Amino acid sequence: MRVLQDRIEAGRLLGERLAEEYAGTDTVVLGLPRGGVPVAAEVARRIRAPLDVLVVRKLGVPHHEEVAMGAVGEEGAIVRNTGVLGSAGVSAVEFERSERRERAEVAQRIWRFRGGREPVPLDGRTAIVVDDGMATGATAAVGCRIARARGAARVVLAVPVAPPDALAVFDAADDVVCLSAPAGFMAVGQYYVDFAQVEDEEVVRLLGEAREQP
Repeated sequence: MRVLQDRIEAGRLLGERLAEEYAGTDTVVLGLPRGGVPVAAEVARRIRAPLDVLVVRKLGVPHHEEVAMGAVGEEGAIVRNTGVLGSAGVSAVEFERSERRERAEVAQRIWRFRGGREPVPLDGRTAIVVDDGMATGATAAVGCRIARARGAARVVLAVPVAPPDALAVFDAADDVVCLSAPAGFMAVGQYYVDFAQVEDEEVVRLLGEAREQP
């Protein structure tokens, strides 16, 4: 896989792939904040679908926060990465402490990003859950579970890049669209030239622009 210039290019390429099957259907595009929202916004433009956000948070291993031992999100959704939990020796108390902290952050971000607005309805529709990449798959799985709990008839995960082993066991979606699953995958950021952090203000701006589209 060639290195992507930025999240906009990633969204354009994903949108072109998804348009073959999902353009013109009753579809909602759901970005995982923060980095997945710019990708999702471009996908939504390409397939002419409404855009919303699904608030999820990774649960990082204590003292090694970059490693996901699970994830939590809206609707009380949770995923535990049992392999990481076992190998890292994370206690139940440590896990619960992390879960409480991140659930509080989920609640704050729901208000920050939606401002009290209701989520876009998913009943009977196709939900495309989008992130800027997948590592362990924990946050993606939480996002897909939330979409299904909200009544989506079909759930699709769309990511630009992911490790082959994580894709092979990912079962939270009905379909997975991934541009590349390179051997030797180390981190999502290594497949982007520009992988700058996405700020909350950018997420709010993109969601606001999407709501103004006909």
